[in-house]
Amino acid sequence: MPAYRTRAERFDDLVLDAVERIERLWARQLVGTEFAVEDVPPSNPAPWEHGGVPLGRYFPSDAGLPARIVVYRRPVESRATDPLDLADLVRDVVVEQVAHLLGRSPDDVDPHYGDAH
Repeated sequence: MPAYRTRAERFDDLVLDAVERIERLWARQLVGTEFAVEDVPPSNPAPWEHGGVPLGRYFPSDAGLPARIVVYRRPVESRATDPLDLADLVRDVVVEQVAHLLGRSPDDVDPHYGDAH
């Protein structure tokens, strides 16, 4: 295992940690859901997005493709003030997108949603 990890690799690790935490609570409901990290969102916003750059997106399953949740690395990193804030923000983005998938509030998905260190 290399001693040095790139910023992108460390970000991927934060997303994996957040996903693992949520999957412990919602494993059955998330079966088949794919999670991914992309550097930036596509330039064409989704119809429901009004202004601002999205930090993540939920894509419902469609035509045999599984549901997919994407976290956008650069917009999330640009909003974080320090490494702890980045970890909290990544967790919150994952929770928000899972809440959208499940049709629940983020607080229902994770009781610690919005808690900062």
